[in-house]
Amino acid sequence: MAQLEGYYFSAALSCTFLVSCLLFSAFSRALREPYMDEIFHLPQAQRYCEGHFSLSQWDPMITTLPGLYLVSVGVVKPAIWIFGWSEHVVCSIGMLRFVNLLFSVGNFYLLYLLFRKVQPRNKAASSIQRVLSTLTLAVFPTLYFFNFLYYTEAGSMFFTLFAYLMCLYGNHKTSAFLGFCGFMFRQTNIIWAVFCAGNVIAQKLTEAWKTELQKKEDRLPPIKGPFSTFRKILQFLLAYSMSFKNLSVLFHLTWPYILLGFLFCVFVVVNGGIVIGDRSSHEACLHFPQLFYFFSFTLFFSFPHLLSPGKIKTFLSLVWKRRILFFVVTLVSVFLVWKFTYAHKYLLADNRHYTFYVWKRVFQRYEIVKYLLVPAYIFAGWSIADSLKSKSVFWNLMFFTCLFIVIVPQKLLEFRYFILPYVIYRLNIPLPPTSRLVCELSCYAIVNFITFYLFLNKTFQWPNSQDIQRFMW
Repeated sequence: MAQLEGYYFSAALSCTFLVSCLLFSAFSRALREPYMDEIFHLPQAQRYCEGHFSLSQWDPMITTLPGLYLVSVGVVKPAIWIFGWSEHVVCSIGMLRFVNLLFSVGNFYLLYLLFRKVQPRNKAASSIQRVLSTLTLAVFPTLYFFNFLYYTEAGSMFFTLFAYLMCLYGNHKTSAFLGFCGFMFRQTNIIWAVFCAGNVIAQKLTEAWKTELQKKEDRLPPIKGPFSTFRKILQFLLAYSMSFKNLSVLFHLTWPYILLGFLFCVFVVVNGGIVIGDRSSHEACLHFPQLFYFFSFTLFFSFPHLLSPGKIKTFLSLVWKRRILFFVVTLVSVFLVWKFTYAHKYLLADNRHYTFYVWKRVFQRYEIVKYLLVPAYIFAGWSIADSLKSKSVFWNLMFFTCLFIVIVPQKLLEFRYFILPYVIYRLNIPLPPTSRLVCELSCYAIVNFITFYLFLNKTFQWPNSQDIQRFMW
């Protein structure tokens, strides 16, 4: 069976890479010049490739650290010595974009290893399910599209997944180092390094909690009421954190992440903030509806697993049973939508992104729409939480805390910001049946086909501009 799974994996990876190479060729023919954010990334990478590393050569419009450029130079530069290619060739737009295609291969392999590690290997989880899950996430539309442009998404995903994998294997020093590499691609990836530390802490807390529940005489006083479980967990956490032995064990396990967090704090103090370069368009705010947008995004792309008549029936039954609680949640959600909805200037002005049309045709058409969607947000959030019920309460606490910290401060509604949390989420739900995976993969294939077709064939021009514009995520 293991050998057969290896054949499945090799076939899936080979076919995906072949299709990716064909698409890469189509992109290269259509895009001879840098497009969108590439106008900043590609020239900067080419300066690094030519050996110009001084700060005076840095483009102030770039807001991320130079991880992508450094890795790119390390990948393409040896081609000068190995193949005798000229610097003009190895530093070309095509070669630099190809680096992300290599990252996509690494991501495919890492996803497979993570599924093998995260999902319990038993008879219920067949080899075809693991390979199909890997293939599905590898061609996840929002991520897959950016494999063909010189953006930070593919490399950011690679180092974050690698860090998560090393964390699961208990190699925390390596995990923290890889987390630093991910941070060099995008500063917010530091939160996923924190998530790795949280994963370790959650595991220890879960073990202690199970021991607590197995005791014949509960040390905690009996508590009754609708929030009794929550209060018991809170008391347990307080008692656990008061033990020096427990804290020393956690420190011993997580000190590499703590050191990384300290270095991040030093960076923030020295830099005067998280963003480098142009900060005018990247101001932090409390954009609580970003959580609702992420829930909707996840529900859309994981609908075979999250949306079914049975799920809806269970949700409605739960709403009726706990109607006061859901009424309060609805009121709070409406308030958050009312007071904390922001529309970034890029969202309103840039009609090349799908989010422009989502905002214009859904949220801007009628003011009341954003409030009418609140019940759908609540269902999506509940369905996501319900799909993670196989994980411990402490793991869920860590994940949703990191999710909150990553996306809520973002003023701009940008689907790219949802890629990493979505992939982490999707990795940790129980392996779905093969039929659902096939449905999910088919939908991803259709979305990808439409996305690439629109990008490559349905071009347009802005008034008073000769530049070709394209639709994209």
